[in-house]
Amino acid sequence: MSAVASEGRTAAAARAAAGLDARVVVRRGGFALDAVLQVPAGSVVALMGPSGAGKSTLLGVLAGLTGFDEGHVRLGARTLDASPSRRTPPASRGVVLLGQDPRLFPHLSALDNVAFGLRVHGATKTAAAEGAADWLRRVGLDELGRRRPAQLSGGQQQRVALARALATTPAAILLDEPLTSLDTETAADVRALLHQQLAATGTTAVVATHDAVDAVALASRLVVLEEGLVTQSGPVREVLASPATRFAAAVAGLNRVPGRADASTWRAGSLELPAPAEAQHPSLAAVFRPSDVRVIDGPPRQAGEWTAHIVRLEQTPAGVRVRTAEPDVAVDVAADRAAGLAPGAPITLRVDPADVRFVAEP
Repeated sequence: MSAVASEGRTAAAARAAAGLDARVVVRRGGFALDAVLQVPAGSVVALMGPSGAGKSTLLGVLAGLTGFDEGHVRLGARTLDASPSRRTPPASRGVVLLGQDPRLFPHLSALDNVAFGLRVHGATKTAAAEGAADWLRRVGLDELGRRRPAQLSGGQQQRVALARALATTPAAILLDEPLTSLDTETAADVRALLHQQLAATGTTAVVATHDAVDAVALASRLVVLEEGLVTQSGPVREVLASPATRFAAAVAGLNRVPGRADASTWRAGSLELPAPAEAQHPSLAAVFRPSDVRVIDGPPRQAGEWTAHIVRLEQTPAGVRVRTAEPDVAVDVAADRAAGLAPGAPITLRVDPADVRFVAEP
């Protein structure tokens, strides 16, 4: 396909992009999902939450694959769903869902897998083949078009699936943890490809993920979903810098310790710190990095020093993470400093008050 035709396809995709506006209520036995999701046209929103939070259920509703009890799904000026009585079939929505499994047709080549989607959308055989070849080139597989899925690596299969999804110029694409099954290096390569192609096509996207790197690399906004409810949303940097829940703090690699403050002192268990002068109410959470906490010898002597009990030890790429209780704090230490530490044992810790930020409890 010529460069002019390729640019035309990119422009068409950008024009096709439409914003998502949804309010979804799903009740299934003891589980309830009640979430609002808004994605401006052409932007990427990351959806994060622990397993069982409702991320896949929400994406299933947006894709038209999962029923719901109340709410609506709008895509641009189109109302796809209005409560359970009005439903637009998946094939007519202009929305593509791509998950961990690429779901390629095993009997078709990579080229034919991509061309299949174009044929379904009305392209001639010749135009579909040309378009498929162009998209395989975009995802770096132009020399592997004749291979079947079994002859491709997991990362290559995901590239083919992405090419097939974007080749049809969807108004929106939903990505349900598409990198989870890939090794670290392959995931990084596919993540870079996703960033490049979503930006180039201007496709509206929702990326459900467990990995903060996905949110930082792909999305402009982050929505945190926990136990079926949105607990925090906003620009990625703001959410990660000021996490509203313990889960969001863990995603950001931070400690988030709830406590109470009076006129001069903030307390959580045996940890005491100077209270922030600007505090408007007593319920505050202290936020600080595990690497900012130090293990010290002897008893606590000043603010920011406290004695805790070790809950468990976890291996990290840089050493050992020590988990403590009362309060619940993670401490990163070098492997040699972890010698002699054991669950149940007391430990004296120190954090510099200058390294601590306070955020209001919700």
